[in-house]
Amino acid sequence: MAGRNAMRRLPEYLADGLGLAVFMISACVFAILLEHPGSPVRHALPSATLRRALMGLAMGATLVANVMAPWGRRSGAHWNPGVTLAFWRLGHVRTPDVAGYILAQFAGGVAGVALVAAFAARALADPNVRYVVTQPGRAGLAAALVAEFLMAFVMMSAVVRLTASERRAALTPWVAGALLALFIAVEAPVSGTSLNPARTFGSAFLASDWTAFPVYLVAPPLAMLAAAEAWRLECRALGARMRGCAKLLHRDAEPCHFCGQTGRERSGTSAGAAAFTVGRRSN
Repeated sequence: MAGRNAMRRLPEYLADGLGLAVFMISACVFAILLEHPGSPVRHALPSATLRRALMGLAMGATLVANVMAPWGRRSGAHWNPGVTLAFWRLGHVRTPDVAGYILAQFAGGVAGVALVAAFAARALADPNVRYVVTQPGRAGLAAALVAEFLMAFVMMSAVVRLTASERRAALTPWVAGALLALFIAVEAPVSGTSLNPARTFGSAFLASDWTAFPVYLVAPPLAMLAAAEAWRLECRALGARMRGCAKLLHRDAEPCHFCGQTGRERSGTSAGAAAFTVGRRSN
């Protein structure tokens, strides 16, 4: 049964891995443009703060475009084991799908960095770029761990609340992109702004640099699971019944393997609207 489910969902797993691969390609290319000593952009922008802000804008825009791309709409645009686990905790991802998504995410992280390395190995390996590895800054390991936990908690808290709202669900990719841009611009000197163990793994694997990897492997998923649990407790305290979907961009006209939507409009409330509604529990 598990094997048949994996084969049936293989296109969704591959689409999610592709999403992280695209994200990592973008991260590598923009890091080379903004940080490589031979880049004219680097010479034109001597301010490290400005370059971080531009990197944040680039990656935030990549996130938004990636969510809206065909592969993002098909897979749900998780790209992150923490996101998949959080949606699983909320009951929006089937247990047999968790391993498939996570394995594809780690593979996608490696594939994205490897593809850039195949065409620009020397530039990507330059000490100023370093395969876009994420490592603790001068503040140390503890500060990086706390920063990663807080950022991941805030990000997932925003995502679960937005995706549960029919009116605000369409804002999810934009809010997530804006948060990522802000985190990179402000927090990158502390931890490198990972929020994603699969993203960090892709860089570490190609760079053969596993400095503080356990921080990035553990902190973001735990934070995202904590955000999901906080949302569950909030709904329970308010007497609300959780409804939602594990897609960051849910469209009524498109099929969804998470909530069972077929992509055809139904009479009354659409399947998509029903998936997003957070209604009051009946007495």
